[in-house]
Amino acid sequence: MDIIWHGHSCFTIKGKDATIVTDPFELGAKLPKLKADIVSLSGEGKIAEIEGSAKVLDWPGEFEVSNVAIVSVAPNGEESTIFTFVLDGIRICHLGFLSHELSDEVLDQIGDVDLLMLPVGGTPVLEGKTAQKVMEAIEPRVVIPMLFAETDSELKLAGPEEFLKAIGKTELEARDKYTLAGRSALPDGNMEFVRLIAKEA
Repeated sequence: MDIIWHGHSCFTIKGKDATIVTDPFELGAKLPKLKADIVSLSGEGKIAEIEGSAKVLDWPGEFEVSNVAIVSVAPNGEESTIFTFVLDGIRICHLGFLSHELSDEVLDQIGDVDLLMLPVGGTPVLEGKTAQKVMEAIEPRVVIPMLFAETDSELKLAGPEEFLKAIGKTELEARDKYTLAGRSALPDGNMEFVRLIAKEA
């Protein structure tokens, strides 16, 4: 599995059975050509062009598309939707534009998480300390921060420094992409933090 970040909350997640693109919203950063089998939308906005005949999901429910099991939850009926995907046996949770801590009910709906895509840039999404609390409630094995100041943006996002301070780190090595050979490659024990470099057009 390869995970590439395009800025904001937009990722390309390439697995053996399918490719997922999350939140291909045009929010300032110019997105590259995107191709997907599945597109998840956690909110509303202008959507970039997607190649292929992707299944677009933008509402709460349970789905199976291209051998990918998907659960989406809208906490308290809010506009921002949380998506959980099981791809290549790895459970990925994308928190979208979440701006607050989660109830026990929503945490139960999310379930166990291997890899968490976590907004950390502050208004309109989670700021560092609250992001840390949400992360600790979910207890993933890998955390990829998103929705922080990295690309041109229509949003007033801060950098990741407050979140890094909350988790006791000064910086993270930046990578072009995150690759997992399979479930057995997930870290065992310590939580892993992955900072990706946004790949724009």
